[in-house]
Amino acid sequence: MTKYNPFEEYSARYEDWFEKNKFVFQSELQAIREQLPTGKNGIEIGVGSGRFAVPLGIEIGVDPSKEMGKIACRKGIKVIHGVAENLDFDDSQFDFALMVTTICFVDDIELSFREAYRVLKTGGLLIIGFIERNSAIGKLYQRHKEESVFYRTATFYTVDEIISNLKKGGFKNFSFNQTLFDEMSLVKSVEPTKEGYGEGSFVVIKAEK
Repeated sequence: MTKYNPFEEYSARYEDWFEKNKFVFQSELQAIREQLPTGKNGIEIGVGSGRFAVPLGIEIGVDPSKEMGKIACRKGIKVIHGVAENLDFDDSQFDFALMVTTICFVDDIELSFREAYRVLKTGGLLIIGFIERNSAIGKLYQRHKEESVFYRTATFYTVDEIISNLKKGGFKNFSFNQTLFDEMSLVKSVEPTKEGYGEGSFVVIKAEK
């Protein structure tokens, strides 16, 4: 998970994106919230500045970017400096783990999922939120990759590719929901959430250990 240098250098720009695209963010947040277990002990892998962890009530996060970690710490998140492929936790520690867009920036997606599996309790859940590669927004991001300081080094995945890697990591019992059915420039309110995938650009996958 070494593709984090832009988040070190442009942490303020990252925060500004959420302010400018507040309805996109709130739509993604709602889709994740519908898959997240309540009242459980969880962790966010790739916590960034804590944009998702704080409103979702997640108190512990892992991130390789020290600058982003500082922002999250100021918001009350306990941040562990580290990468998804090598989590500094004992086995079977958490009821759930959340990864939001993190998979775009890991070096080894299969190893990242194996590590998440390791730190989850039996029956624990991994929740993954991401922009689907073949979706409208996914295609837009890919066309303009070189223009983005963040997505220049990103790898985009399809749902099928993620499911394949989750199975390799030992996960089962998948469920899906989706949102962002319009182009980003047209999102002027919180978008609805639908079960399944194949229509919305932002997909949430819940997988069980």
